[in-house]
Amino acid sequence: MRPAHICLAVLVTAVWGVNFVVIEVGLDHFPPLLFSALRFLVAALPAVFFVGRPKVAWKWVLGVGLVLGVAKFGLLFIGMDAGMPAGLSSLVLQIQAVFTALFAFVALGERPGRIRALGMLIALAGIAVAAVDEGETGPLTAFALLIGAAACWGVSNVLTRKASPPDALNFMVWVSTVPVLPLLALSLLWEGPSRDLAALRSLDWSGAGIIVYVAWITTVFGFGAWGCLLRRYPASTVAPFSLLVPVFGMSGAALVLGESVSGTRWCAAALLVGGVALTSFAKGGGVSRNGTPVATGSPVPSPAAEGAAPRPRTTASRTPSTASRPSSPR
Repeated sequence: MRPAHICLAVLVTAVWGVNFVVIEVGLDHFPPLLFSALRFLVAALPAVFFVGRPKVAWKWVLGVGLVLGVAKFGLLFIGMDAGMPAGLSSLVLQIQAVFTALFAFVALGERPGRIRALGMLIALAGIAVAAVDEGETGPLTAFALLIGAAACWGVSNVLTRKASPPDALNFMVWVSTVPVLPLLALSLLWEGPSRDLAALRSLDWSGAGIIVYVAWITTVFGFGAWGCLLRRYPASTVAPFSLLVPVFGMSGAALVLGESVSGTRWCAAALLVGGVALTSFAKGGGVSRNGTPVATGSPVPSPAAEGAAPRPRTTASRTPSTASRPSSPR
């Protein structure tokens, strides 16, 4: 890659990692479900009027919008609001690569090879270590909500793979329109109209800036830049940069929010990132249920950071870990 494009890839992963810190701060301004609804509303408008009609069937737009936008981000924001640290959240969500591989096996018949299976076991060991650490310092319920968010992300990756959108930015913008009304309805039921109105009435420049960051910077800019890199370089060249997301997330949380990072948590990070790397980037070895070899390669993660769906690539260059041909944070 050209030096300028390496810098761009690092910048995007930094934006996605820092996004967890911004969300943590934003939860002081907004109830979690209302915050998530506003994020998708601003991400969709006015972009939806400029990207053209969806280039895939509506069932895929609705399916990914509900699973990724409502379920994944709803659980993520509620989990962080319930006490899940921003840095640890950026790390735990990476287990989505394991869930994606498992769901791809169930739904698509894609059996992981031995190296990928080993990576899944290592990543799960990292989650176990992180759970032990969180159990000593924070609520396990919030930790479980983040695991649920990662599982929903895995489902959305498989749906995105099935959809195979030819234009990832167009797909993401239309997907962003789907969660707005369901999240607003859930917010009214769960958080109450009085709490929502109080948050909107007290909206200031700080709160508006947070919404702009999570919607336009992490989603529109981050996803657009990532897609631009994927049009220039193979997925196997671009995708490994995504492993920097938890590095920036944990570092940013420590610097800005003062979150401590224990030795146990660093151990969990090493296991999880190493396992995800094996799960995501191992080449070859996969077979379908009928014994046909499944081409595997490096995936492109949904912006987790930031909830965007992965850009489509050919199945020969992608793995089930984040939706080959058919990787937000959050």
